[in-house]
Amino acid sequence: MSDKKYVLAIDQGTTSSRAIIFDHAGTIVSTGQKEHEQIFPKAGWVEHDPKEIWDNVREVIGLALSKADLTRHDIAAVGITNQRETAVVWNKNTGEPVYNAIVWQDTRTQAIVDRLAADGGVERFKPIVGLPLATYFSGTKIVWILENVEGAREAAEAGDLIFGTTDTWVLWNLTGGTEGGVHATDVTNASRTLFMDLETLEWRDDILEAFGVPKSMLPAIKSSSEVYGTVESSNLLREVPVAGILGDQQAATFGQAAFDAGESKNTYGTGNFLIFNTDTEIVHSKNGLLTTLGYKLGDQPAHYALEGSIAVTGSLIQWLRDNLGIISSAPEVETLAASVEDNGGAYFVPAFSGLFAPYWRPDARGALVG
Repeated sequence: MSDKKYVLAIDQGTTSSRAIIFDHAGTIVSTGQKEHEQIFPKAGWVEHDPKEIWDNVREVIGLALSKADLTRHDIAAVGITNQRETAVVWNKNTGEPVYNAIVWQDTRTQAIVDRLAADGGVERFKPIVGLPLATYFSGTKIVWILENVEGAREAAEAGDLIFGTTDTWVLWNLTGGTEGGVHATDVTNASRTLFMDLETLEWRDDILEAFGVPKSMLPAIKSSSEVYGTVESSNLLREVPVAGILGDQQAATFGQAAFDAGESKNTYGTGNFLIFNTDTEIVHSKNGLLTTLGYKLGDQPAHYALEGSIAVTGSLIQWLRDNLGIISSAPEVETLAASVEDNGGAYFVPAFSGLFAPYWRPDARGALVG
């Protein structure tokens, strides 16, 4: 392995997929990036095409390798980071998704949330999973697919359908797909489904039963740092081990070396997410924060975190550009903001997917006030 001086990170994000090659010092050597389509079938619905995402991932791997003039023989390992709660359900025998990926911002599952909350409220499972019942998390998205896609329930009960967040979808395809692809996720992504027990780091049978989701659909829960499998033979990275998975906000926190209790990281992207490391202690917030996994390295103890989530921040700038046409490029926002002394008491509340932390109000909407 000593001659393999680089690692390749796949960043499967909300708006694009990237491959980034790093050298041993952590310096970026090259990148490949490609955006995928944002699909809005109805108000509040947000979808991605999983097959487009996988095609783009393969393409950006090739771009990054060619820009750096490297081959698979130079790459020691592959890591994956991903948009977290976005749910993909596919047929394990054919590799075909049964429906588009339902994106974390999507709010169509509110009726399912209300139904589950009728017995015990929105914090019904929070002491176990660290999360309130909300459209944000993967669990209700799986239920929607099972209840609304023709034949999905029957195929799932027969053991033919499997679920994953986009890390799992990429990992399964990278490692062989229908020919022995690895169906796994890491603790950080598993902690965003509403199904994982924070203490045991295992799926909860009683919660799955309440949701009506067959356990056979779910990936194996692994640590954030171990070899899950090797890349299959037709890929440019064939035989390279896939050895790390972290949900994107956790990956950013880990990447900034916030390893100790009290250290935190705020990520600025489609939304804003502040992760606060609580070390190996599970801390339950009384103020609307989420309790989540920070990271787990191999057999070492899991590290936990508190998270404050805002759904829409960077995507608001896209909205100003693409929907309202107020600006033609994102950087214009700063120039415009600097051109006035103050905001005149006017504020825009970007609650396009409801308000997340600390209010968890799905009925909130974007509003211009003042």
